[in-house]
Amino acid sequence: MYDVVLLTLGSERDAPGACGSGGACCGGATGADTAPTSQTDTSQTDTGQTDTGQTDTGQTDTSQTDTSQTDTSQTDTSQTDTSQADTGQTEQCATERPRVPVLACADALNARGARVETITARSDAEIDAVLARFDGPARPDGLTWPDSDSKTRLVVAVASDGQLRAVLRRLVKRYAPAPSKRPADLPGSRTLPDLPPVAVLPLDPARGGTHRDLAAQLGLPRDPAAVAAAVMDGTPRRLDLLRNDGGSVTLDGALLGAADDAGRPLHWRARVEVDDTILTDGSEPLLACAVGNAGGYATLDDVTLLTAPDPTDGQVEVAVAVPVVVRSTWGRKRVRLEVRRARGRAVSVLPREGKVPYLDDGVEGELTRKRSWWIEPGAWAVWSS
Repeated sequence: MYDVVLLTLGSERDAPGACGSGGACCGGATGADTAPTSQTDTSQTDTGQTDTGQTDTGQTDTSQTDTSQTDTSQTDTSQTDTSQADTGQTEQCATERPRVPVLACADALNARGARVETITARSDAEIDAVLARFDGPARPDGLTWPDSDSKTRLVVAVASDGQLRAVLRRLVKRYAPAPSKRPADLPGSRTLPDLPPVAVLPLDPARGGTHRDLAAQLGLPRDPAAVAAAVMDGTPRRLDLLRNDGGSVTLDGALLGAADDAGRPLHWRARVEVDDTILTDGSEPLLACAVGNAGGYATLDDVTLLTAPDPTDGQVEVAVAVPVVVRSTWGRKRVRLEVRRARGRAVSVLPREGKVPYLDDGVEGELTRKRSWWIEPGAWAVWSS
C-alpha cells in the first residue's frame, strides 16, 4: 500500500507577503530571480552551487550551431511581448478549496487502495514539510538525500507550469549539496541526486495553439483517474532539469524579448553563449532568444526558433532571432530574420543595456544581469503510465 500526498498550492489571497505573493507557491519570480544584487553575475542564491555552465566537467563540447533565415516582411514577431504571457495568469494560484479534479483523483487513488492525504500549501515552509516525507535514512556524510525506496508518492495539482516549477525548486533546495559537501557517489555531470518522481494533475483543460503546457508536451495523462493509475501502476520517467544561477529551475524553457504598446518588436542586445559557441556578442540587435528544455517556446508565430528541444537528451537548445538588412539584386533593402541555434550543456545571457523582459515556464520576469542555465541530465522524474 502506498501513501499518496495530493498537493495543491494555496491562493495568494491566503498568504499575503509570503508564498502566494510572487513566491514559490504561485511560481512567481522571486527577488533571487529578478532583482540585481551586489554579488557577481554567476553568484548562487539558493544552494551555493557553483555555476556548472562555467565549469569543466571533463566532457567534450557537444554544442552545435546552425542558422536559418525568415523574411520578416511576412512574419509578425510581436509575440515577443512578454507582458502577454501565454498562460494569461502567471500569478494565478489554485483556489483554497480542492477543485473537482483533485477530489476525483483522490477518489480514484482511494479506490486503488492508497492512503490519500490532500494538502494545500500556502508557503515554502508548508511545501518543504511535504517534501520532507521523501527524505532517506541518515547518511554518514550528513547530507539529506531522497529515499529511493520510499512508499510515499507525490501528486502535484497545477494550474500552470510555474506552479510545478515551484515544487521542483523546493526539491532542489532540499537535496542539492553545497560544493564543499559534494559526495563521491554523485555523478560528475550532476549537482544533485535523482529527485523523487512527481505525478502531475493538470487542473485546467489542455490549451490549444502553439504553446501547450508541459503535461501536454510530455504526453502525460490529464484525466484524474488516469493520473491515479500512473501513480499506482506506472513507472518513473526521468527528465532533464535546467538549473540557473538565479536560484531557480526551468522545466520547459524561457523566452526573452518584448514588444511595445503597438505590438512592434523591440530591439535589445545581449551576449548569448552556449558552451564555447557565441551566438551573438551583444553588438547587434535581437528580437528574441529562446532557451529550450522542452518544446513550449519552439516557435514564435510561424518562425521556428528551436528545431528539436528534447527533455531527455542531456542538452539545452538555444536560439536567437537577429534582424538582418539585405539588398536585393535591384538594390532594394529588406529585413530578414536570421535564426542562429546551438545545443550544449550550458547557456549564458548577458544583457548589454537596460532590462530584458522574459517568460520562464510561463512566469514573467526581467533580466538585469547575467543569467546562466545548465542542464542536469535525468535529475527529475514524472510518473507515467
